[in-house]
Amino acid sequence: MPGYGFWQLRSVVLAVAGTALCCNPAFAQSLEAALAYAYANNPQLNAQRAQVRATDENVPTALAGYRPKATITANAGSQSLSTTTREISSTTPRGAPATYLTQSGVNAPRGAGATVRQNLLNGFKTASKTRQAEAQVFSAREALRNIEQTVLLSAATAYMNLLRDGGILELQRSNVEVLQEQLRQAKQRLEQGNVTQTDVSQSEARLAVGRTQLFAAEAAYETSKATFRQVIGLDPGRLLPASPVDRLSPSTLPAAIAAGTANNPNVTVAQFNVDVAQMAVKVAESELYPTVDIVGQVQQNYEGSLNQLQSFTGLVTGQFSMPLYQGGSEYAAIRQAKESHGQRQLDLNVARDQARVTVVQAWALLDAAKNSIESTRGQVKSAEAALNGVREEARLGQRTTLDVLNAQQELVSARPGPARPAGELLRRPRRGRPAVAAGSGAAGSDL
Repeated sequence: MPGYGFWQLRSVVLAVAGTALCCNPAFAQSLEAALAYAYANNPQLNAQRAQVRATDENVPTALAGYRPKATITANAGSQSLSTTTREISSTTPRGAPATYLTQSGVNAPRGAGATVRQNLLNGFKTASKTRQAEAQVFSAREALRNIEQTVLLSAATAYMNLLRDGGILELQRSNVEVLQEQLRQAKQRLEQGNVTQTDVSQSEARLAVGRTQLFAAEAAYETSKATFRQVIGLDPGRLLPASPVDRLSPSTLPAAIAAGTANNPNVTVAQFNVDVAQMAVKVAESELYPTVDIVGQVQQNYEGSLNQLQSFTGLVTGQFSMPLYQGGSEYAAIRQAKESHGQRQLDLNVARDQARVTVVQAWALLDAAKNSIESTRGQVKSAEAALNGVREEARLGQRTTLDVLNAQQELVSARPGPARPAGELLRRPRRGRPAVAAGSGAAGSDL
């Protein structure tokens, strides 16, 4: 597991990159810079970092059990005294009249003292609490790593979705331009008597559908922009294509499963929670052991009474305490801690199984996305060839306007749409806006 210094260094590097991104809003934004900015400024991450810092304080709290505890006291006041005593000595005859002595007055008693207590033995309770606190810190750091992965995944998804929806929007705009040109040609051919009004109506209907799809693409693009702003923390600029990620993935499924079950933050959190629960058992068992303390006290008093001007007391004592019977609460706490420990062990098994399932699912989805990309490329290439052929045949009178419109729609549907795998954008750069030769020539290449 990377050390704490590694996380601090990574935080500083990413924060610097994120600051550069923030200070240059007109500059092209890369996926790495967007991730860095989200890492440095995401409120969910900052909240979890604060939680980790709060958990870190459990360690010095536990270590305080090794150190002495010192307190000082002071008192001052005023008192009025009146005392009457009968004086009797060993030589006073029996039946002799009593002699009484009365003293009265006002004085100002005051004093100061200090007490130092050092624990010598407490059944290893302090050591167990310290190890428990350290395990809690490690667990909190792994929980932070889990939040980091979630936030960075959300940021990458928002980035790629915005790229995807931007490409779809460009595609729909190009489609509308093509349909407008198709309608213009249909009207021109109607004037020449080559087509009927039905062909023009079909072109108008298909143009209306294209405009509806364009409006939907604009709404999806604006939604992706808002999500980008929410997750990453700044408005999107000109987004650059992402670099390939295959080099970062394990080469085989078994290697991916091994890495996932060993390094998944949910698994490591569960492992440290087992350690925390184990130390909780030892802390509970320490209540059955004796405790030994050494206590030192000093006290200086002035005018404690009318006759006493000052007094000084110094005392060093050893204190031994051994629990004998306290209603069975200690044993109940021990049993409860052991059950919690068993629960945490089961949670660890569940986390490992879940991590394995997640890796297998992700691997299968990745393979499916790669195969889908290759299939989609072939589909687009065939649809482009079909559209070009239908257009040429339509010029020769062998195809109707509806055939051309259907071929155009098939090409639009074949091109990457809402179901386009986001991973394709991570493996190859996105090309520019497709150049559509309206009315003649092939439609532009895929995004």
